[in-house]
Formats: sequence, structure tokens, C-alpha cells
Amino acid sequence: MKSRKLIGGSKAPEKRQYDDACATAHALDLVGDRWALPVMRELMFGPKRFSDLKRDLPGISANVLTQRLEGLEQTGVLIRRKLPPPASAWVYELTDWGYASEPIFQVLGRWGAMSPMHDPTGPFSAASCLLSFRTMIDAGRAAGISARIGFRFGEESFLATIADGGISVARDPVQQADLVFTGEPRTMAAAVYGGVPLEALEAQGALAVEGDRALAQRFTTLFPLPEKAVRP
Repeated sequence: MKSRKLIGGSKAPEKRQYDDACATAHALDLVGDRWALPVMRELMFGPKRFSDLKRDLPGISANVLTQRLEGLEQTGVLIRRKLPPPASAWVYELTDWGYASEPIFQVLGRWGAMSPMHDPTGPFSAASCLLSFRTMIDAGRAAGISARIGFRFGEESFLATIADGGISVARDPVQQADLVFTGEPRTMAAAVYGGVPLEALEAQGALAVEGDRALAQRFTTLFPLPEKAVRP
């Protein structure tokens, strides 16, 4: 990899690039910096303020977050805009091209889940949890289900629609849902991926389940993880 430097006396190096015509290498030039993909992941369900991104990415510093947002804006992956009154807050939002990157997260997520070194106990944001559902849903297991499922994660509400063996998710109110889960994303993941019974999580006060109980039980079985890779 070749490093390019700014002209004009500055000692600050420019972003290192691959200088390779391969489109994959070019994609890494665009989003290969540390934290770039997690920032994009957090915007997959709509715009967020800087403070929201900082909250949902607890390991990132404010300085690095600023750098990544500026870099992704310069490349056209996201935009910064001001919400209309009464909010009048600045938010960051993916462009159409930025949203088109979701398959990258799905492929990387399935591949990463196969890693014997993957630690599932780390921080897990709402976006991580819900993107994992869109990635891991098994069409065969979901066949015949037509339902709306709500999730309340802190101050955020999401509505998932299961139909035709797939799942779509949007940041919407959950009043019309057939089933609503309320808790933390990591707790939801424990039920879906960790096999922790819903009743146990409810008894601990970690999760609340409202609505169709049979649907709730079935929902937790729809997202089988791939088998772990064998380490040589």
C-alpha cells in the first residue's frame, strides 16, 4: 500500500490508498478505515444525530467519529442535513448509494458469525440486532408467517414485517404490531441467538413480551446461525 502526502508543507498524511483498479480495492479505499462500516451500519434505519451515533458506538472517540463522518460525506456515502423545525437538529443520513451497501453487511455478518473467535457478548446496538435479523432469517422457517413485530429499544421503536419468508424493518411506531418486544438489543439477541428462554428473560425483568405468545416463541427460531469454521 502506498502512502500519499499533502502538498504545501503539511506533515499530515493523506488517507492511504491501494492504487489498484480492482473495484473491491476501490471500495476499501472508500470505507476501509476503522469505524467507517460501523458508522454506516448505524445509519441503515434512517438519520441520526452525532450524539446518537456516539451513544451507539461506545468504543469510538468523538474525534474519530468526526473524521469518519467527514470522510464518508466527502465520498458521497452520506450527507449532513438540518431537520426542519421544531427539531432543527443536524443529522447524518446515508445517500441512496450508501443504503445500497447493505448486502456488504449481510455477507460480512454471515461470514463473521462463522468465526470461532467471534465474541457475541460485546456491545450490540439496535441497528446491529435488526440488521442481523434481515441477514439471518431462514426463508423455510419463516414460510407461512405473515405478521408485524415491534421492538422498543430504549427511546427507539422499530416495526418488522415478516412475509413471503423474508423480513423488512423500519423505524416506525409499534401500535399496530401483533407482537412487541421491549428491552435491550443484547437481550433480544440472547433470546434469538443464545437460546435463552423468553420466560427466563421476562422473570429477570430484562425483556417484556406483549401480544401473540406463540408467535414470540416461533420468532426466536427463525434465525439460525451458520456453523463455526474449523480452525486448522
